[in-house]
Amino acid sequence: MAMVIQDQDTQRRVIARRRRLGQDKFDEVWNGVYVMAPMANDEHQDFVGGLTTVLRVTVQWTKLGLVRPGVNVSDQQEDWKKNFRCPDVAVFSKDTQAINYGVYWFGGPDFAIEVASPGERVKRKLAFYAKVGTRELLIVDRYPWKLSLYRLVENELQLAGTSSVELGEWLPSSVVPLSFRLLDGVERPRIDVRHSDGQQTWVV
Repeated sequence: MAMVIQDQDTQRRVIARRRRLGQDKFDEVWNGVYVMAPMANDEHQDFVGGLTTVLRVTVQWTKLGLVRPGVNVSDQQEDWKKNFRCPDVAVFSKDTQAINYGVYWFGGPDFAIEVASPGERVKRKLAFYAKVGTRELLIVDRYPWKLSLYRLVENELQLAGTSSVELGEWLPSSVVPLSFRLLDGVERPRIDVRHSDGQQTWVV
């Protein structure tokens, strides 16, 4: 359900309350419109933590780039709060074109992950991620379960492949040295991650 608050005093009170309670961690601004993201549940955070760990080991610790578990990304170099998104996991390669301003990055990550929550409009972020130069975006859908890998082609993020529990297709990344697929699990599906060296594997 979408809600539009036109009264500026009410807007300020709602946003101030979310900040005071620490509920604004995943909030974003889409072209001047404040978007309140749903609170991340435990399952969401488990995926983010696991995938961040694998990427830290394979990318950051091997000096291929930087890995961040959630970061502000903007297409505005100065007034960044006018338009920004917060990918759940962001990878900036060592030759990235993005600029780190501490509080936010101007320009997109080279590889990003979005773990979708109920009601979250993740696919509506594709145009933004393409605009800031994100080379690949992995979306983890949980309702229903599916992995989708998007790749930047001619300034547009296009679907490169999907993986389901039923078929378990591998999705090889061209940015990080990893492939991903969805596996069946006891309580929930798991993400199987394989290194391009053919030796290292993880299940998240």
